[in-house]
Amino acid sequence: MWGLKINALSKFSSLIAKHAQRLVREEPGATAIEYAMVAAGIAAVIAAAVNGLGLTTKGLYELIVSVGK
Repeated sequence: MWGLKINALSKFSSLIAKHAQRLVREEPGATAIEYAMVAAGIAAVIAAAVNGLGLTTKGLYELIVSVGK
């Protein structure tokens, strides 16, 4: 039973590796991967900026509430 699952997993992983190698060799595939990495980096920067802005805004609201008391 386990032999069948391991064999299927082995075939699947070799298929994924073969397609990954083909993508790296092909220029459009490499370009797509590069664009995806740039997009992920931009998304991380945006998330950090939004988080920082949210914390700053929260601090300002807390300051306003404490002054109003």
